[in-house]
Amino acid sequence: MEKIAELQSKYRKRKHEIQQRLLHFKKVGKPPPRILFEELAFCILTPQSKAFSCNEAIQELKEYNLLFSGSTSQIRAILAKKTRFHNKKAVYLVEAREQFRPDNFARLKHITFDGSEAHAASVLLKEVKGIGLKECAHYLRNVGRGETIAILDRHIMKNLVKYGAIRALPKSLTKKRYFEIEKKMSSFCRRIGIPMSHLDLLFWAEETGKVFK
Repeated sequence: MEKIAELQSKYRKRKHEIQQRLLHFKKVGKPPPRILFEELAFCILTPQSKAFSCNEAIQELKEYNLLFSGSTSQIRAILAKKTRFHNKKAVYLVEAREQFRPDNFARLKHITFDGSEAHAASVLLKEVKGIGLKECAHYLRNVGRGETIAILDRHIMKNLVKYGAIRALPKSLTKKRYFEIEKKMSSFCRRIGIPMSHLDLLFWAEETGKVFK
């Protein structure tokens, strides 16, 4: 109980900052649909790479007008300085861009906002190469959704163990196990009075000192 009280105290100190960040995410989803692709591209880059570096890569691609028009080799050259597995990620980014660009990303907006968050995540998982359940949830949270789905990376799960939400880190994270932990995290969040999307940002703020994305 002492650890939970400490966590709730940390949340109270950062609650306003977290709320403002989530409001920013909601605004991201409202401009033209092509803006959604920027967030999807960011999440394609994140597996086993630092979020700050991935964001820097996206900003550099935008600066050189490569995000929406660059070739795989041009994008690869930027990613090589910022992310791991840059060869594959460059391919995945371009494939996703060409998949959604014909209607100016209107279909991506449809997938993102029509239906439940779980349904959106399942469609993205099937249609976008290079992302898993964690990245689907991350993308949805970054465009104003993600209240009911969890971004379960190792850091988040480590904290879930620390605060007693789960017993131990899973040896492997199958789809079934992911949903089991997500359900336990949701229950834990209700019990301690911290929304799931808030808890994710709180854990990351404690790790990095900054409420980011």
